[in-house]
Amino acid sequence: MNPFSSPTRLRDMIRAIRASKTAAEERAVVRKECAAIRASINENDQDYSHRNLAKLMFIHMLGYPTHFGQMECLKLIATPGFPEKRIGYLGLMLLVDERQEVLMLVTNSLKQDLNHTNQYIVGLALCALGNICSAEMARDLAPEVERLLQFRDPNIRKKAALCSIRIINKVPDLAENFVNPATALLKEKHHGVLITGVQLCTALCKINTEALEHIKKKCTESMVRALKDLANSPYSPDYDISGITDPFLQIRLLRLLRVLGEGDVDASDSMNDILAQVATKTESNKVAGNAILYECVQTIMRIEDNGGLRVLAINILGRFLSNRDNNIRYVALNMLMRGVTIDAQAVQRHRATILECVKDPDASIRKRALELVYVLVNETNVKPLTKELVDYLQVSDQDFKEDLTAKICSIVSKFSPEKIWYIDQMLKVLSEAGNFVKDEVWYALIVVISNASELHGYTVRALYKAFRTSAEQETLVCVALWCIGEYGDLLINNVGVLDIEDPITVTELDALDVVEIAIKRHASDLTTKAMALVALLKLSSHFPSLSERIRETITQYKGNLVLELQQRSIEFNSIIAKHQSIRSTLVDRMPVLNEATFVGRRAGSLPDAASIQSGPSVGLPNGIAKPSAPLLDLLDLSSDEAPAPSSSGGDLIQDLLGVDLSKPSQQSGASQTSKSGTDALLDLLSIGSPSSPTQSPSVQNNSSMIDVLSPDTTKKPSDSPLDDLSSLSLSSRGTSNGGAAPMMDSLDPLPTSPPAENNGPVYPSITAFESSFLRLMFDFSKQTGNSQTTNIQATFTNLSSNVYTDFVFQAAVPKFLQLQLDPASSNTLPTSGNGSITQSMRVTNSQYGKKSLVMRIRIAYKINGKDTLEEGQISNFPRDL
Repeated sequence: MNPFSSPTRLRDMIRAIRASKTAAEERAVVRKECAAIRASINENDQDYSHRNLAKLMFIHMLGYPTHFGQMECLKLIATPGFPEKRIGYLGLMLLVDERQEVLMLVTNSLKQDLNHTNQYIVGLALCALGNICSAEMARDLAPEVERLLQFRDPNIRKKAALCSIRIINKVPDLAENFVNPATALLKEKHHGVLITGVQLCTALCKINTEALEHIKKKCTESMVRALKDLANSPYSPDYDISGITDPFLQIRLLRLLRVLGEGDVDASDSMNDILAQVATKTESNKVAGNAILYECVQTIMRIEDNGGLRVLAINILGRFLSNRDNNIRYVALNMLMRGVTIDAQAVQRHRATILECVKDPDASIRKRALELVYVLVNETNVKPLTKELVDYLQVSDQDFKEDLTAKICSIVSKFSPEKIWYIDQMLKVLSEAGNFVKDEVWYALIVVISNASELHGYTVRALYKAFRTSAEQETLVCVALWCIGEYGDLLINNVGVLDIEDPITVTELDALDVVEIAIKRHASDLTTKAMALVALLKLSSHFPSLSERIRETITQYKGNLVLELQQRSIEFNSIIAKHQSIRSTLVDRMPVLNEATFVGRRAGSLPDAASIQSGPSVGLPNGIAKPSAPLLDLLDLSSDEAPAPSSSGGDLIQDLLGVDLSKPSQQSGASQTSKSGTDALLDLLSIGSPSSPTQSPSVQNNSSMIDVLSPDTTKKPSDSPLDDLSSLSLSSRGTSNGGAAPMMDSLDPLPTSPPAENNGPVYPSITAFESSFLRLMFDFSKQTGNSQTTNIQATFTNLSSNVYTDFVFQAAVPKFLQLQLDPASSNTLPTSGNGSITQSMRVTNSQYGKKSLVMRIRIAYKINGKDTLEEGQISNFPRDL
């Protein structure tokens, strides 16, 4: 005998495997046993084939490969004896699946066994076919299974029904062959056969529409009768579970009734009474009873409308919420989520119980209950529900606060009946869990505050008091700093006191102390400190007597390692020390922020417009830019010539404050000077702009904006366009070949210098644009030695009898050109040629000598308050430009 084919018993092998102390020892034992089994198979040893297959099944369950034993299963199935067939079919179901080709070899054996005279062998074949049947086997063996549905033995009929479910799932076309045998099974008295018949009918109804109509017409009444008999049946020891007669059969009957009643009013009416009876008579203090009630509720929710039954079903779910079992409460919350869409009013009656589930120790129940509360909120109950959630926020777990604050903020934003209530609730949330509030939420709060002009005093006082008690909440501190900087004068003067307020007295020193506490806190992040610096600058205008102390505080950050704070400190100190005359205008109160625009940008509904640089916007508060059309509309160029639109994923504080703070472009081959807040301020003050190349196509506009209260802390300090006065004292106006020019303050008046001698060629003037209302003339000049750059003097003349106000000129050029536009001489154009507006520009042609200049222009102005827009393309430039 082969030394590897020792006939080890199954129990000895299991004992040896369990005795292995390491995985290597286990693999060694398995390897030895597999070698012995292979040797036995090769020797065709029939005496131990059943034992070998049993060991292979155990090895397979341990995760080791056993494919070499698949043919042994087929050999045992082909033997005449029942014990061998039993182990063979068991191995077939465990070691082989429907995707393997070896399964085709067993079809004939299965067909023979399905026709066997021994009912136990027939049962083995049905079990195997029900577990591993493929589509090909289903087509071949469906007639035998259909015949066995009428077999004399109930166990065979039961197994044949379960096997039929597998067949029709694999081959839906065979479903019509099983309709009549399946409906015949519904008349069985044997509960085992009846439950499998109900399962088969349910599967047929889901697969085949004709079968659904047939079963609905023939069997609805009998199913209702069967369920009624079960619900009213006396004690039956054979089927009783916890005092309930056969709950498994009742659940299957309810599922079938659910399929039959869905979308059919008549079928639904016929089962209303029995559903009401099951819902009211079934005991809910036992697990089996709760299972039946849950299926009954699902059936009531799915069949056609019956208001009374649905209220009853939702009341059952309400009782489930009071159950001590977490699983029952969880499934009840899931069902109530579906029930809200069907009968929200009935679910509202259980609002108090649902709110208690929000406070449940189980995290899954808490989250599901919170989602349900969120769905239940409407305009009528938003105040009490929000109060409950905010109260729970004070004692909730740290892990749950993020979800809870997000839902509360969403509810308040969506259903707020009035702005004062919105502000109150948001302040409560910020005070309790401000560190869990997302940035978009407090940005939106600032927008709402800016629009509630009658509540500015109330809000800044409420934030001052909240800061005193919750200074550790970072987002609360940010909102408080913004409001104190904007409305600090209202805080100390008690402006706009409401009846609901408790009177407080705040001095200028108290307001300043709050800001200094925030900026000196070690835990404050960069955004908070930057906003605190801006608030100090604003307070220096509100409280002139404290300007020196404020300047000392700001000066402390001149050497800060964070460049953002260092630059702000230097620039703000310069404003306070040297520019008293313009400080009040520069740090004036923010204009009202547009709520609709902010909400639209948050939702992504507004398109991104390309940044259009411009000159001063006269007549608009604080230099807020006039709205401009997208860059591509202005250029009217093909897509390959147009620049990519700026990313909209930047800091939302930019959108909040209405400022475009996209990254400045850089031009290789030239001095890479950042186009930042310097241009904005110089345009605002109409005192010129630094010479800095811009990314082509160059698009410039004589309207720009600046906001000293919108810190952009998400960008690197090196490319951050500091909204307050970026690069005013850190960037130079220009350098000479001999070395760096001395640093200068950009807020100082521009130094006058004698006009540069222009010995270059002389070019004729052209009429660049002319309409019935307006004429535009271009005069050209060049500097000697720089043939690529052309200086253009634009002169605008009014041809009508109306004065043009808010005059704005925009220009765009292709990629091979660079355009720099200086501020216009005025924003008002007199009538009938009695005056003109001049504006200088410089164009650099990188394709000089190959391509001529071309320009697209847009001119906007107002006539008697009405907006007017004119556009045109200029291509009649002299060729040698």
